[in-house]
Amino acid sequence: MKTMSKIIAAAMFATASLTLPTMVTAANAATSADLDKDSRQALEQLYSTNETAKVLSQSAKAILVFPNVVKAGLVFGGAYGEGELIKNGVVVDYYNSFTGSWGLQAGAQSYGYVVFLMTDKAVKYLDETSGFEIGVGPTVVLVDEGVAKNLSTSTLKDDAYAFVFNQQGLMAGVSIEGTKITKIKR
Repeated sequence: MKTMSKIIAAAMFATASLTLPTMVTAANAATSADLDKDSRQALEQLYSTNETAKVLSQSAKAILVFPNVVKAGLVFGGAYGEGELIKNGVVVDYYNSFTGSWGLQAGAQSYGYVVFLMTDKAVKYLDETSGFEIGVGPTVVLVDEGVAKNLSTSTLKDDAYAFVFNQQGLMAGVSIEGTKITKIKR
């Protein structure tokens, strides 16, 4: 019985290992024009469903938009997506988002996320390091419904605020902690 469980686990891991690179390639296939269009649509969707995000956008020094991140895993997993940095309504750079993980997990999903960089310090850090890891460097607060209720322009004290949206698929929860954001050439 233990041998059968190991065989099934190995087969599921192999399937996940084969599926993730295909999903990453699909996420990477977009042209700059496609990514620009997807990012604009993602922001419009976020603003139409979340008033707090709309308010933050008016004070943000820059906005990182990742309209489609694909995540898959079976014990070991990963998530990948491409996005862009917008300053004063203009796309200035392109970035990728990568997360590796291990633990109790199985499934696949897609989601988008937006990070509002609220301080010059956060934008400078991103520029000087050509990216950063969420959880290291500027303070990034993941905004959920509870945080959103208590957030206003007078209570903004952190370097950045992140919103996850458009979750689809069969995997429990999304965490962006430990996500590595790196500048890419387009």
